[in-house]
Amino acid sequence: ESQMEEAAREMAMASRKEARKLQGMPHAVRQSILNGVADALEERQDELVEANKIDLDEAEKNSVDAPLVARLKLTPEKIATLAKGIRQLAEQKDALGVVKSKRELAEGLELSLITVPIGVLMIIFESRPDSLPQIASLALASGNGLLLKGGKEAAHSNAALHDVIGDAIEKYSEGEISRDIIALVKSRGQVKDLLNLDDVIDLVIPRGSNSLVQYIKANTRIPVLGHADGVCHVYVDSSADSENASKLVVDAKTNYPSACNAMETLLVHKDTVENGVALKVMLALRSAGVKCLGGSRAMEGGLCDSPAQKMKEEYGDLTCMVEIVDSVDDAINWIHENGSGHTEAIVCADDSPVGEEFLTRVDAACVFKNVSTRFADGYRLGLGAEVGISTGRIHARGPVGVEGLLTTKWQLRSSSGVFYAEEFAGENPTKTFTHKELM
Repeated sequence: ESQMEEAAREMAMASRKEARKLQGMPHAVRQSILNGVADALEERQDELVEANKIDLDEAEKNSVDAPLVARLKLTPEKIATLAKGIRQLAEQKDALGVVKSKRELAEGLELSLITVPIGVLMIIFESRPDSLPQIASLALASGNGLLLKGGKEAAHSNAALHDVIGDAIEKYSEGEISRDIIALVKSRGQVKDLLNLDDVIDLVIPRGSNSLVQYIKANTRIPVLGHADGVCHVYVDSSADSENASKLVVDAKTNYPSACNAMETLLVHKDTVENGVALKVMLALRSAGVKCLGGSRAMEGGLCDSPAQKMKEEYGDLTCMVEIVDSVDDAINWIHENGSGHTEAIVCADDSPVGEEFLTRVDAACVFKNVSTRFADGYRLGLGAEVGISTGRIHARGPVGVEGLLTTKWQLRSSSGVFYAEEFAGENPTKTFTHKELM
């Protein structure tokens, strides 16, 4: 094992030990820690901004791209927003120990399924230091241990944030929980070494570029929660009116073009080309500064001047692809062939049966009728904070909040002596199963 791998293994084991302690404590302890973390971020914001300035100066020296620098910057406003989000999390109902189902197996024998933390999470994130307190507070709220590996460009900011959060954990748990519950991997080793720790880490959540996610998925046996691509489609049906279609399509593309839930491909029903709806949508996109690249039929139909090079592309800027389809069937087939299973939307008349058909048949994490793809977001869907968006099918799919950091445990309780299998077996069993649903 490399030195980094060995150090990280010890960190993960220490983190699990503290997380198990926290899980056994009342909800009020986690609430007190979360409120304490929020207070500490605000009280110590000067030292956070100072540490962040070192990272910003270094980024300038290394002529880092402007958008990256904007994401790297920690401001008093960003810190206030973080603190507000963490306090909201503290107010939420306890996510642990929630009884999902209850069943009587036999008289005096009751089975419950309850929520418990996953265990130890590892988050590998790039550039944005404000994701550290968000993720740390989600882990604390759900009783999970955490290993954090940030990008080197935010090293000073991350170390300062980790310090402030660690102090708050120890202070507000009255010394019961050590700062080891959240570990920051500072050594200069490779992410690859951390990905070998499948015996001590239960889930990896990458937060960053497609290449980071793909690299992690290809190099670990630890389950990965995340998505590599966000190739989202909007399909404008023959029943759609031009004003609604234009507003929704422009929002889905331009509200935040680099987001994973921004529209990348616009599909229009052939009738919309004849009735003028497609043209109005194209004009609206162009007035919003969007460059439209055409598929073969959109080029023939005169909707676009420049051809698209690929049918499946995440542009991440003010560019999108446009194609004409014959029917909702063709639109759905196109989406299944060229989409990434993230978010797909239809624009149609409110009373058109095609809307429900699209919702039922499209296979993606999020499917919307007359709603912008930008709604695929933990905050907008009311999940509170967001850990990430998953296009995987196992465990969690779509935007993931605290629920996605939990798993379940079966508890079986006898209220009358002991139960053993022999009593229920053979020709003349002394006890019988009732299997009665209690909730």
